[in-house]
Amino acid sequence: VVESRLDKGRGVVATILEQNGTQRQGDIVLLGRHYGRVRAMLDETSRQVPEAGPSIPVEILGLDGTPEAGEEFFVIENEKRAREVAEFRDRAARETRMARSGVAKLDTMFAHLATGGKKSLNVVLKTDVRGSLEALQTALRDLGNDEVEVNVVGAGVGAITESDVNLALTASAVLFGFNVRA
Repeated sequence: VVESRLDKGRGVVATILEQNGTQRQGDIVLLGRHYGRVRAMLDETSRQVPEAGPSIPVEILGLDGTPEAGEEFFVIENEKRAREVAEFRDRAARETRMARSGVAKLDTMFAHLATGGKKSLNVVLKTDVRGSLEALQTALRDLGNDEVEVNVVGAGVGAITESDVNLALTASAVLFGFNVRA
């Protein structure tokens, strides 16, 4: 996967680059934690193509979410198997994220007690494409210093929704949108 985004009229659009083999319209694909049947494939001029060989970049439509840049994609024999693998990967990623946030909260608590208080800035981040989201998350994490810590409490691709605003209110966070509409 080169890039993915959420298009208002077409849904999830992922740009992929086939390395070996042939990608066909109608195939069931697995990209990291997301899967779907390829509803349409578009070439670089936005014309629909039935298949793409090696070294041919295409945009595919029909996924259930926006995969991360760099994810490998696989053609799966049936949709049930693709869903099982995607759910397993999603569950594993969620457990890892929860474990990491628990450790961060304990570390924050001990640091807060030891130093007499460290201020934190909570951020909810929404972007137009997945690549921008990853870059901004990394940049925000690196902004922290001895006095202020930056925490990304929520992040996603697509327009800013009411649930994003509610999350920002609940977490006392600042809401940033990058090339998206509210």
